[in-house]
Amino acid sequence: MVQDAVGDEGRRWAAEPTFWREVSDHLGAGLAVVDSSGLIVAVNPAAEELLGRTAGAMVGEDLHDLLHRRTDGAVMPRERCPLLAALARGSSVRGEGDGFLRDDGQLVPVAWSGAPVLRDGRTVGMTVLFTRTTAGRGTSGGRASRVTALEDLTGRTALVAEATAVLAQTLDTDEALSRLGRFLVPLMADWAAIDLRVEGEVRRAAVIGPEGRDAEREAWRGILPGAAEYSRSPLVRVLHGGEPVLLGPGEIAAPPDSPLAAVQAGFLQSLGATSAVTAPLGTARRVTGALTLVRTGTARPFDAADLALAGDIGRRVGMAIGNARLFGRQREIAEAMQRNLLVPLPRPGPLRLAARYQPAPAGSQVGGDWYDAFPLRDGATALAIGDVVGHDLAAAAGMAQLHGMLRILTWDRTRPPSAIVDRLDDAIPAITDVPMATLVLARVEGSESGPWRLRWSSAGHPPPLLVTPDGHAEYLEQGQGLLLGTGLSDTAPRPDATTPLPPGSTLLLYTDGLVEVPGTDLGTGLTRLRRHAADLSRRPLDEFCDQVLARMSSGSTDDIALLVLRVPH
Repeated sequence: MVQDAVGDEGRRWAAEPTFWREVSDHLGAGLAVVDSSGLIVAVNPAAEELLGRTAGAMVGEDLHDLLHRRTDGAVMPRERCPLLAALARGSSVRGEGDGFLRDDGQLVPVAWSGAPVLRDGRTVGMTVLFTRTTAGRGTSGGRASRVTALEDLTGRTALVAEATAVLAQTLDTDEALSRLGRFLVPLMADWAAIDLRVEGEVRRAAVIGPEGRDAEREAWRGILPGAAEYSRSPLVRVLHGGEPVLLGPGEIAAPPDSPLAAVQAGFLQSLGATSAVTAPLGTARRVTGALTLVRTGTARPFDAADLALAGDIGRRVGMAIGNARLFGRQREIAEAMQRNLLVPLPRPGPLRLAARYQPAPAGSQVGGDWYDAFPLRDGATALAIGDVVGHDLAAAAGMAQLHGMLRILTWDRTRPPSAIVDRLDDAIPAITDVPMATLVLARVEGSESGPWRLRWSSAGHPPPLLVTPDGHAEYLEQGQGLLLGTGLSDTAPRPDATTPLPPGSTLLLYTDGLVEVPGTDLGTGLTRLRRHAADLSRRPLDEFCDQVLARMSSGSTDDIALLVLRVPH
């Protein structure tokens, strides 16, 4: 009778609406309920106590991202999480040897089990029951830890290699840093900032964050306060050769002790940073800047492994910046040398000349393009344009040698262009280090009242383009011979060609950068140039040059030289 009475009372209690709440509240194990997408919808008091987190802080968060970790504290990839896989299948699952992350950053080793929550035969969520275990038990657990460590090492090595590949794609410093930032966000961080030391100043060169937050990025770019040596700010220490620094909420909220520290603190706090890493770019002996990575959520604070990874990436970034700066200095020297050798143009009677030189885009190498025009002793005008093989200081120096030799030979010998080009070709291996080069050498002959005639010879150079005032454009493809430097000049005579220059016509000499664009063939470039030149045939000479360059140079990765002659009407 007593048993029946107790049974009736128990059934009535179990039927009350608060029954399961009371059961879960008094469980000694943690209990979390997630919906079909893995978001936490309820936790019990034991879960709050075990994880050091309030229910309010957990409800609505992704259980996997917030809590689930591997034995070494690293985030378990979602695609490898057995709990998520069981949730997707609607099946039961259990695990041991994993960890759940407490709010204070400690990892709690747990054993857990999950069971689907069904409604009308459909999985609408899962209950996850978990309890603390003793970590590191058994041989299988040690083996699993070693496998996990090996997977992490492989993944981090791959990430560093990929970051290195991103940096190698360009020699332009700002572009390289922007690409690196877009690679690291969101793969490794929610935000990234890259600071450079430039001539005694610190400049924030890049700030990269989530898409749609562009306005916030711009506000933090630019020159920063100096890195005062007395400051103990992590950024200042790193800029003075210190080791990478891991920042938690306490360090982020610490009062700044210098102007630069104040700017960095304001930056981190404006983003809502909860965890950050600041690493030097380069080595302790040569620091070129600093990399700051920021996370804004509590689910994935940076750890020691992330700190080491950021340090490795920082060293590689520093090397890339050093290489880019060295290249930039060489490029500036070569461009200055090249421009100084592009001499002012003469005004030979009624003929009009114009020229343009456009360096290769930033990040490309300097070339060996050049042009020249000068009067000859017999009253003719010499025109020349060429391109030395190579894209470095040696090419620019070779261009200077070739240019000077051609001037001397052309002035000294009143001979057809082919004979002068042949003589130049013979002298190149004995006097210069130029491996190969292309060239068009031409003579413009005629009296001041006309008619005018062009006599020329080409050593493997793109053909001149002759445009009449009525818009007819024709490539002058005769007079083509071998490149300079082949050593084969004796095998066949180098040809000359002649053509009349109609009144009002325009002669365009150019280098291959004008018509060669990556992704298109040479024929397409030549067709475009002929069309644009014909369309511009009646424009003033300077406007003709500027418009041809503007219409043709988009997408070019090479330097470009133009030499243009306008015949009087």
